[in-house]
Amino acid sequence: MGLGWGAFLLGAVPAAATMFLRYLFPNVLFEPPQSFKAGYPDEYTIGAINETFKEKYGVWIGRTNDYVYALSTVCTHLGCTPNWLAGESKFKCPCHGSGFRKNGVHFEGPAPRPLERYWIGLASDGQILIDKNIKFQKEKGQWENANAYLPWA
Repeated sequence: MGLGWGAFLLGAVPAAATMFLRYLFPNVLFEPPQSFKAGYPDEYTIGAINETFKEKYGVWIGRTNDYVYALSTVCTHLGCTPNWLAGESKFKCPCHGSGFRKNGVHFEGPAPRPLERYWIGLASDGQILIDKNIKFQKEKGQWENANAYLPWA
């Protein structure tokens, strides 16, 4: 075998071995759990939006006089994350200007529909339990479903 082939194999064999070893250890994306506890209902202020779970779980939690609800942080236009503007009491998407009221209802911009709600209930220890695997869409009448909100007075 000539010097050229030897040099080629000296470079090719380690490269092939590296690629093979890399194949044995694939990239893994770690996602947060789709179901999580979010504290007790009376920890949430009436009329306010809580952003505690926005970054980790992609959820805003709101409370009215009558119930607690969990909103998706994904704009229904192109999937950007709107910002909560407490002073204006609305969500505003920085990508294309869609606006949503604090209950998630769309009122301005190109978003075609309201924000989605997530399943919300009480765990056995009395804490709020949110399941992001189950979504509710207002335009389909699903916000009236029993687990689209948590009655609380």
